[in-house]
Amino acid sequence: MKKVVIITGASQGIGAAVVQAYRALDYRVVATSRSIQPSTDPDILTVAGDIADRATAQRVIHETLATFGRIDSLINNAGIFVAKPFTAYTQEDYANVLAVNLNGFFYITQLAIAEMEKNNAGHIVNVTTSLADHAIDGVPSVLANLTKGGLNSATKSLAIEYAKRGIRVNAVSPGIIKTPMHGAETHAALGQLHPVGHMGEVSDIAQAIVYLENAGFVTGEILHVDGGQSAGH
Repeated sequence: MKKVVIITGASQGIGAAVVQAYRALDYRVVATSRSIQPSTDPDILTVAGDIADRATAQRVIHETLATFGRIDSLINNAGIFVAKPFTAYTQEDYANVLAVNLNGFFYITQLAIAEMEKNNAGHIVNVTTSLADHAIDGVPSVLANLTKGGLNSATKSLAIEYAKRGIRVNAVSPGIIKTPMHGAETHAALGQLHPVGHMGEVSDIAQAIVYLENAGFVTGEILHVDGGQSAGH
């Protein structure tokens, strides 16, 4: 029976690349985001909704089990980044970033692990950010670090809590990746924020997630895919 992966934030950028990477592994894919469109591929189920809402998480899990009958992996890719000076963040900014980055992780991961426990097997990957390890002057990122740094920490906690129950939990920590979020005119400047001198591609992150998927002895790992950013400058 084919394995099944749920991918959040799956409509564009890294999420869309991860969908294709798992289809290349012959997984059935459940792709969710606010704006996701139906797929013509019978092995891709799309579920539209706001991942910050627990009802969306419940619907994604329910439809996954109803359609494909199992959950093997969960990729928590949905996230938002608001770059503002710390004192300029509004209550709305704070609420939105915490809702997507933390609630969006919490609800669906809790429900997915409950299903994975029944089979004593599963794998979760959280997509975080290297800014959580390595803040950059001129890139204000307190809300990203508050939330994604928390996910790095939760990755290790979950990995240990479920290690003997066959469930692995890892994170991929990207540098700045070429996605629709960054206009082409910004690429040169953003590239210089990395020791290697250029931005990453969505395929770099997808390949890292696939590596972790196949690495049965790896759990609790935060894999930096960031052109050397977290190592130094």
